[in-house]
Amino acid sequence: MDPAPSAGDVADGQPIDAVDMVAALTAAQLVFQDGATQSFTADGRTTYVDRGAPSVGEWSVTGDGTFASFWPPTYRATYTVRWIVEDGARVGVSFTDARSGIRYDGRYR
Repeated sequence: MDPAPSAGDVADGQPIDAVDMVAALTAAQLVFQDGATQSFTADGRTTYVDRGAPSVGEWSVTGDGTFASFWPPTYRATYTVRWIVEDGARVGVSFTDARSGIRYDGRYR
């Protein structure tokens, strides 16, 4: 999987521009190291599946390119989203929590 960003080549760890966020997140299902998966739709919906249990949330991109997520009824979080690039190909995205600094790597399935 190698969704083409609007600016051409990207480097590993490069922040994903706001204009490229929808393409990057909807390109394919993401698989995390613990086996959980997450899918995004262009209309701002997301489904996270952990050990067979799905949860549904919403996502958006702010004007400055920050990724925001909402998991009803009250959980909200913001992340910096960066490319994961191997051998010149975009193989996934990483999410770094703005509050805790914890990074979650999702690889395209």
